[in-house]
Amino acid sequence: MASSAPLQFSESTAATSTHILFHSLSSPTSLRHRVNLSPLTQKRRYSPPKACSSSPQPQPQTQPQPRRQFLAHSAAAVALSLSPLVAKSEDALSEWERIYLPIDAGVVLLDISFVPDDPNHGFLLGTRQTILETKDGGQSWVPRSIASAEEEDFNYRFNSISFRGKEGWIVGKPAILLYTNDAGENWKRVPLSSQLPGDMVYIKATGDNSAEMVTDEGAIYSTSNGGYNWKAAVQETVSATLNRTVSSGISGASYYTGTFNTVNRSPDGKYVAVSSRGNFFLTWEPGQAYWQPHNRSIARRIQNMGWRADGGLWLLVRGGGLYLSKGSGISEDFEEVTVQSRGFGILDVGYRSQDEAWAAGGSGILLRTTNGGKSWTRDKAADNIAANLYSVKFIDEKIGFVLGNDGVLLRYLG
Repeated sequence: MASSAPLQFSESTAATSTHILFHSLSSPTSLRHRVNLSPLTQKRRYSPPKACSSSPQPQPQTQPQPRRQFLAHSAAAVALSLSPLVAKSEDALSEWERIYLPIDAGVVLLDISFVPDDPNHGFLLGTRQTILETKDGGQSWVPRSIASAEEEDFNYRFNSISFRGKEGWIVGKPAILLYTNDAGENWKRVPLSSQLPGDMVYIKATGDNSAEMVTDEGAIYSTSNGGYNWKAAVQETVSATLNRTVSSGISGASYYTGTFNTVNRSPDGKYVAVSSRGNFFLTWEPGQAYWQPHNRSIARRIQNMGWRADGGLWLLVRGGGLYLSKGSGISEDFEEVTVQSRGFGILDVGYRSQDEAWAAGGSGILLRTTNGGKSWTRDKAADNIAANLYSVKFIDEKIGFVLGNDGVLLRYLG
């Protein structure tokens, strides 16, 4: 199979080629290294009791309580005193349960995906080269070792995973791309071109031998032959686009550092991304040659954006604000929704159905809507978990997870 010339990107000119060769069977390319002291505690001087002229009244004699009976009564009293707390805790965790993982403290969980043909079989990714596997629907997880990802002394951050049928893809940083066609039993490493602009942050399995991948500099590629060749969907990086449009009134574009903070894909292939400083956002639709930058209509900086179940956009700002776009599709017109975030930042939103969605954020904040996002109530399931919750993922209406730092994983019970 003949290979095409590698795709070249510059910040001022469009790419001159429409294909980039990722996979070379003869000579793999090298990888590129591109988060009041209480009075009771004070000492008191002992004073003997004063003498009294009257004789003390005799006290009734009591038999000493047997030790076994005393312990039984004590245990019953403790259980009685704790029972309201236990019941309250169970009520608070009625929607979610915490799954304890066999990983080091400090690992940030980043993505999760399940094999469509076997909904009990899934993979969980994170920092510090973390890959975990489950075969019971996420109730228990075991570390998974992939030899092709351990050949070099890199501590990979696995950013994204996606399955379609038995085919699966994983991307990470430093640049690494893994592929399986047997539901994750075996993974092979796909060599990458050193000319790849930016770090891979997202991948989506789109069909047989097909996938779509995005880098943090705005490059979008697609493959239809299992990763041997990749075709560029945009003609330039976001930095180059902004260099051309900086005079068009995009606020803060001159401060753009060239990378995305977040990127999310809709089911029909549209993307929304937030600039690294949170001062504007960008969108892309299939068929467009360039990313389209948009001014934010909110004073506070954007934390994250994504797609609602009805096709509209949700938008999160720093400090715990949540906004919904008016209507469906891409829009710059947003209205705020009242949420009980207690001032903690909301970091992600995941839709379980057309009407029900969950939002998660700092200090274990969990919010729920049952009317498509028009109103939200706070769920106290994670109030006692000292972690930031970064991602909400629903595989379907019955299977959902919340991913956080320090290896915190919540599983939806429904």
